[in-house]
Amino acid sequence: MNGGADDAVLRAIRTRRVVRALTSAPVTRADLETVLDSARYAPHAGNRRLHRYVAVTRPALLRALRMVSPGMLQQPTAAVVVCIDWAQVRGYGFATTNPGPYIDVGTAAATMLLAAHGIGLASGPVTSFSGAAVATLLGLPDPVRPELIVCLGHPAAEQPPPMRRRHGTGWADIVQWDRG
Repeated sequence: MNGGADDAVLRAIRTRRVVRALTSAPVTRADLETVLDSARYAPHAGNRRLHRYVAVTRPALLRALRMVSPGMLQQPTAAVVVCIDWAQVRGYGFATTNPGPYIDVGTAAATMLLAAHGIGLASGPVTSFSGAAVATLLGLPDPVRPELIVCLGHPAAEQPPPMRRRHGTGWADIVQWDRG
C-alpha cells in the first residue's frame, strides 16, 4: 500500500473520528473561521459555489438546533450548517434532480471535518434534522435550504465506545477491480 504512516494527510484521514462527547469549552472565532475557510478548498461542481454556510455559536440557538435534530447526539459549542442555495442552482441551469449540489455538500463537510481534526477540534456530521425547523431557526431565505450540520467542539476526556465495523470489513472487501 502506498503512503507511509508518516504521511500527514493519510494520518489525518485515518485518525479523524466522529466525536460525540464534547466539553463546554467554546470554539474560538479563529478556529471556526479556519474550519469555514477550508470549505472553499473542497471540490465543487464547476467551481460554482452553490452553497451557503451558517456558523452557529450562541448557546440558546445551539440548544434549539439540538431540539430539532435527533441525530445531534453531541452538545457542540459551535456548528456549521451547510446549505444549498437553490436559486443559484437554478441560475446555473442545473435541474433540481442533479445530484451535484448534494455531492458538494459531502465534499465540503468532509473537508471541514478534516480541518477541524487538523487544528485539534472534535467534530461530527448530522443529517437527521428537520430542515424546515432549522431553516426557520436560522432565518434562512426561501431558496436556501439546510442539508447537513457539522458539530464542533473540544473532545471530552471520556468518549462513548466507537461503533465497530461489522465483520471486520477492509477496503479490499468493498472494492471491485476493473474485471469483467
